[in-house]
Amino acid sequence: MNSQFNTRLIATIALTLVPAATMWGGTLSGKVSGGKGPAVVYIEAVAGKTFPAPTQKSMVDQKGLQFVPHVMAVPMKTTVEFQNSDDVAHNIFWPAISGNKKLGHNLGTWPEGQKREFMFDHAGVVPLLCNVHPEMSGYLIVTPTPYFSVTGGDGAYKIADLPDGQYTVSVWREGMKVQSKQVKVEGNTSADVALSN
Repeated sequence: MNSQFNTRLIATIALTLVPAATMWGGTLSGKVSGGKGPAVVYIEAVAGKTFPAPTQKSMVDQKGLQFVPHVMAVPMKTTVEFQNSDDVAHNIFWPAISGNKKLGHNLGTWPEGQKREFMFDHAGVVPLLCNVHPEMSGYLIVTPTPYFSVTGGDGAYKIADLPDGQYTVSVWREGMKVQSKQVKVEGNTSADVALSN
């Protein structure tokens, strides 16, 4: 009786795991060259899929008269908390999102230890500025899908669990325009991106 139960249990687990394994896709990885600093690599769209708002908030700090991190990426509909960890007042504003001035916003000015939040429902490049300290700058890249990667100094990126298919892969790096290329993902796929001005 026990051996029959064990056989059925193993068969049930195996049948359950097969569809789960096929749900996960491959990995898109490679290197970004051209320009300096971190780059953000992201998938523009996944055919037939929409994505819910993330449940977790992200945070950008103002510390040592700098935006920390200097470059951050979040999927669209993410709520971002902006914190002031300095002992001086700070302001956060962005004049536009990807050049669209209608999407500009000013969160105001607030003292040490306080934070304010904003939900980003438009994809694009958000240049973060402080009107109290004009030397401060940072970037928030709001991606249209949750499939993205922020590179290290070596330009290497990795986007995991991407279903097989044809994609537009876009890359942003500070001081350069967003550039895109078509990539066919089949399992684990490699695609390098060379940026140019």
